[in-house]
Amino acid sequence: MRPAPALVAALVACAIAGVLTAFGLVPGGLPLAVAALLVLIAVPDAFALRRTPSPPIERDLPLVVPVGVERPVVLRLRSTLARSLAFDVHDRHPGDWPVFGLPRRVVLPAGREIDMTYRLTPTERGAFVFDGCDLQILSPLRLWRQLRRAPLQQTVRVYPNFAPLAKLALIGAERASRVVGAHLKRRRGEGTEFQQLREYRSGDALRQIDWKASQRARKLISRDYQIERNQQVLLLVDTGRRMLARDGNLAHFDHCLNAALMVAYIALRQGDGVGLLAAGGETRYFAPRRGLGTIDALLNSTFDLHATPLATDYLDAAKQLALRQQRRSLVLLITNVRDEDIDDLLSAVRQLQKRHLVCVASLREQALERPLDQPVADLADAIGVGALAQYIEQRTAAHEALRAQGTDVLDVTCGELPAALVQHYLAVKRAARL
Repeated sequence: MRPAPALVAALVACAIAGVLTAFGLVPGGLPLAVAALLVLIAVPDAFALRRTPSPPIERDLPLVVPVGVERPVVLRLRSTLARSLAFDVHDRHPGDWPVFGLPRRVVLPAGREIDMTYRLTPTERGAFVFDGCDLQILSPLRLWRQLRRAPLQQTVRVYPNFAPLAKLALIGAERASRVVGAHLKRRRGEGTEFQQLREYRSGDALRQIDWKASQRARKLISRDYQIERNQQVLLLVDTGRRMLARDGNLAHFDHCLNAALMVAYIALRQGDGVGLLAAGGETRYFAPRRGLGTIDALLNSTFDLHATPLATDYLDAAKQLALRQQRRSLVLLITNVRDEDIDDLLSAVRQLQKRHLVCVASLREQALERPLDQPVADLADAIGVGALAQYIEQRTAAHEALRAQGTDVLDVTCGELPAALVQHYLAVKRAARL
């Protein structure tokens, strides 16, 4: 228990009165009378605070929240007293998350229940603990304050951002892919698995005509095809030091996981199996599965996965994938291609291409979007523009080396990554390249 500002001000006033008495400016008995009155008021007020029970408090927050998404947290406070109660509230959230609305002064009316809302933004994935809730309660006369901790512990799991997936759950796979940003023209009858026979229509390809059925029906009959199902997509995500770079509030690795979940969702809606191998720093493997329930399993498997400050060993990643994944798959390797790694990356991709169809998605830093023709005012500006031009040139050369050996390359920013992955996956399906 500590004095509140009101009591501190009263004590300072008594001290000033004592000093003035020493100089004969005020009657000698006045400071003693004021001090006695203050004691008669403050002591009962202190005992009243000690007897005041802490108000019951509950926290309304889901056990699972997405990273990088601001969300409200509701603290529900209930009064058990016959008088109003004033106190300051501070929820003991994980330390470095951006928070708006804390701490806050609350006046809880007698016998009432109120909701206090604040907002926070999780900035890291993993399991985090809310230690409790701190209440700094004021005495009835507000002369004293006492800090109490409500034992309101709660463990929250922060997952990759699954909010966009929830928006796609109620719409079809084709429309979902367009919402993501993938734009592909679908031609009727295009696909790799036979679906049905129908009458010939103008514009049908010659290869679609079923000549035996046409002979029996004495008119042209075409075959309709649908995209082949039950294929496999393997997401090979880099957990090395390159993915620690940040664009906005999230690291590249968080953007990578969000995009991987998006393409996984679209692939599962198409009837394909999806797996994931994290390699480079921390290693984790999720064997390919089918069915939309796979999304939940992927979230549970990757929510605490993080990039580490280690150099990525692409050859070791290719070896691990070759041992674990025997069936031919579309391998989407998400990394940040640098010229100093290109020899190892080329060897790793060449090894993977013996069995799989490989696409390398190379994340591009937002800083590379700056124009090279920006004004140069001094030597520092000149060095910066020259270094940027050299970096872009080396990056482009690395991408061209990958393309030269038949590898698909996506050079994209974090914001462009989800749409680019989905569009490439659908293009592979349309062309029956698997």
